[in-house]
Amino acid sequence: MTRDEFRAAAMDAIDLVTRYWDGLEDGPVSSDARPGALLAALPASAPERPEAFDAVKRDLVRLILPGLTHWQSPRFFAYFPCNVSEPGVLGEILSAGLNVNGMLWSTSPAATELEIRVLDWMAELLGLPARFRSDAPDGRGGGVIQGTASEATLAALLAARVRALGSAVAPAGSGRLVAYASHQAHSSVAKAAMIAGVAGGPDDREGLRLIETDGELAMSASALAAAIAEDRRAGRTPFFVCATVGTTGTLAADPVAAVAAIARAERLWLHVDAAMEGNAWVCPEFRSSARGLEDADSVCVNPHKWLLTNFDCDLFWTADRASLIRALSVQPEYLRNAASESGSVVDFRDWQVPLGRRFRALKLWMVARMLGAEGLRAHVRRGVEMARAFASWARADGRLEVHEPCRISLVCFRVRGEGPGADARTKRLLERVNATGRVLLSHTTVPARGNPCGPKRFLIRVAVGGTFTDERHVREAWDLIARELGSLD
Repeated sequence: MTRDEFRAAAMDAIDLVTRYWDGLEDGPVSSDARPGALLAALPASAPERPEAFDAVKRDLVRLILPGLTHWQSPRFFAYFPCNVSEPGVLGEILSAGLNVNGMLWSTSPAATELEIRVLDWMAELLGLPARFRSDAPDGRGGGVIQGTASEATLAALLAARVRALGSAVAPAGSGRLVAYASHQAHSSVAKAAMIAGVAGGPDDREGLRLIETDGELAMSASALAAAIAEDRRAGRTPFFVCATVGTTGTLAADPVAAVAAIARAERLWLHVDAAMEGNAWVCPEFRSSARGLEDADSVCVNPHKWLLTNFDCDLFWTADRASLIRALSVQPEYLRNAASESGSVVDFRDWQVPLGRRFRALKLWMVARMLGAEGLRAHVRRGVEMARAFASWARADGRLEVHEPCRISLVCFRVRGEGPGADARTKRLLERVNATGRVLLSHTTVPARGNPCGPKRFLIRVAVGGTFTDERHVREAWDLIARELGSLD
């Protein structure tokens, strides 16, 4: 393409995205595509000769868009939000065009230093303890952008292993390493344990102990302490615990302060997974779940969920950067350079699993500047208010039972009743609502209150916080649920 052709195509692409956003209001949320439909429509081989952008764009509109789930629809309430914003998109465009690799400070000094500064900004906005900042008094803290919270959990676990063992591998005669998380923790904890060789598989309950939860589905600190004592008696080596603030299922929050006290006494690395709820910490009134962070070794938050920053962007802070670097650093000759050898710069390739790094800090910087702290706080507060409104409507309907506590921006509910019959009716309600295409909801299962080992209860989840979602969209979702509920039998 000539520069003029590129400029015209880029403007056309932005126009397509803008019109796509405009059309989300009235279109379906999910796709009705059948398995293999797109594969059948696409040629089996790549084209031999170049094709014009217009031809590619036509197929994008004709073939690709109909097969998408529209995460930016104002009526998307499934899973968790995956926020987009105009500043974030502009930052993504610029990052793609500049296309630098920030693996080392020397490969793009501005990319590294902007990331350092923006992570410090975000630590301040979220009210994190000073020990996580790059300018922490002891020089041990700092933040880095990972792709997702799953990568952050793996990085934390690898750093914990190095600190516990003194090396990346267990010395001869050491007991089996054991990590801990609650039954409600994200599956990424199990995956990290598997990748690190701590657990032999997702069901290995010796390498990864899943701790029972209380009536609010938060980790039981007493059960954690008992499990650690049991493992030490058996000759195993406890080394890592993940406390979740905002579980995927119900946004339950583990008691970070109580878990931190145990981790400190037992010399375990404490990682706090606050991928969703941590975004709410931009608002001081929602920071109660952050108590205890001053004793954590690492914490992560995903602005791509709720702080209007395009996917992917996970903020990972540690108060022990030396262990993290020791776990992930290699020194091939082709990467050696004077700046790195001087020890005066940060090389973020030592803070993550991959070598190469996208310039993710650029979009976060633009979001922070163009929306400001007050814009981010307003977005979070609006989501919380809308979720509370939905919860009040559901509580007022005698046919439904709302899962309590109903926290932050997520409402979980079910058709009233116990046993398989209520579960079946709740599943049917979810299927019927989603089949309309007007909204998209998701589900979870949780143990019955007071019976953590008993049968699971099926819950419908309504996650509020989309960029374009207003109260009228939440009200539309409620009206649709109420209507389908009335026609269940």
